[in-house]
Amino acid sequence: MTSRSVWPKFALCLDNRSYPVSLVVKKVYKVLPDADAAGHGLLRVVDESGEDYLYPNDRVAMLDLSPSLRKKLASTRS
Repeated sequence: MTSRSVWPKFALCLDNRSYPVSLVVKKVYKVLPDADAAGHGLLRVVDESGEDYLYPNDRVAMLDLSPSLRKKLASTRS
C-alpha cells in the first residue's frame, strides 16, 4: 500500500522570533501544501492574519493527528 499525504496538515508554533505578530507560540496552525516551498525549508502556514505565508519549517512542529481531529480542526474557524 502506498502512503498518501493527507491535507490539511497542522503544526504547533515553537518559535515566533522575527514573526511575533504573525505567529503565536504554542498555537496550532493550518499548513497548506506547497512542494516548492518545502524544497527550500519553508512551510505555507495560515497565520494570525488569516492569510497563508511562508515560514521557516524549524519554527514549528508538524502534528500527527487522527483523521477525526484533523477534520474538526479543518472545519474550525480561527
